[in-house]
Amino acid sequence: MTEIRIIKKYPNRRLYDTEVSSYITLQDIKELVMSHIEFKVIDAKTKEDLTRCTLMQLIAEEETNGNPILTADILKEFVRFYGDSMQAMMSRFLEHSVKLFMEKRAGLKSPLNSMLGTNQSSQMQNIAEQNMKTFDVDLSSNKQDEQNAHL
Repeated sequence: MTEIRIIKKYPNRRLYDTEVSSYITLQDIKELVMSHIEFKVIDAKTKEDLTRCTLMQLIAEEETNGNPILTADILKEFVRFYGDSMQAMMSRFLEHSVKLFMEKRAGLKSPLNSMLGTNQSSQMQNIAEQNMKTFDVDLSSNKQDEQNAHL
């Protein structure tokens, strides 16, 4: 079992990596993510977990540099889901979709697919269709649960 690397965030916004006893930057956090190194960012004073907040900060920085992944329309829709009754379902859908995409991405990068000339756009369409089928099943089961709750 691997230890989770602890990054302390100080009130002056500086990040301190306890494993290497050195201050680090958001770019260093990105390198930890890209290297699949498990870490946790905590407030140095309160011990509050700031990992999600730090990752969101990293995403915001990445979105403003180069080619963004999230369009303004997608971000607006995300904002509308906060506080909505579908918020938890949206969270599960996004997590499932990204996991499925990552699994399929490994296949898209496969040398065998390159040699066989697999059409990547049709594979992406298949992923999207599979996500929608899963989402439809989740919606159906939630509606059934709600109906059973009213009985």
